[in-house]
Amino acid sequence: MTKDAKPTDPVALARRALLEGVGAEIAESFPGITRLGGQIVAALYLSDEPRSMDDLSGELERSKSNIFANLRGLEAAGIVERRRGSGARYDTFTLRGKYPDVVVGAYLARLRRVVADKRQLSRRALELLGDAKGPTADSLRSRLNTLMRKYDRFALIFQELLPATEGPVDLEALLDTLPTTVLKAIAAVAKHALGVAPSGEGAKKR
Repeated sequence: MTKDAKPTDPVALARRALLEGVGAEIAESFPGITRLGGQIVAALYLSDEPRSMDDLSGELERSKSNIFANLRGLEAAGIVERRRGSGARYDTFTLRGKYPDVVVGAYLARLRRVVADKRQLSRRALELLGDAKGPTADSLRSRLNTLMRKYDRFALIFQELLPATEGPVDLEALLDTLPTTVLKAIAAVAKHALGVAPSGEGAKKR
């Protein structure tokens, strides 16, 4: 099949849909990784064994240099790992864990780093501001304190509710351990915080 040919086989259509969907998901979630990087993730997920750059280049019809650049980004994000068997002449690549668990874990690790960086930034800016006086300084101090309070709360969520380990995070297994009443309570709190009416409430008001 040429690059511009449209597949008509249901298996090919489903495979292409997954490749394109995961490509968009990864590109939107991880700076520096393109849609091709997400397609690599999908291709590795659909494979029963590690893949070489040549394999991926052939399947995705992209140059090996583009494949390599995205593989490096995926490695840095903790999504993909490189392997070389005894006596092998080239590297192969595979996901660091099950999909989508490995992506969830990498995304949470990224958020954790962002929160830590912004907490440090807020504190550093307040230290630099010091005891400066005046309306401009007071306004800046107020905004920095608000920002720091928010990121401190975000950090608490990571510490208390979400795993702090690097690597795949099996949210399905985590949810399976929670009683239905707890899940409903969490959903109710989230809806309240987001200003979303509980199911059925909107219909009653109309």
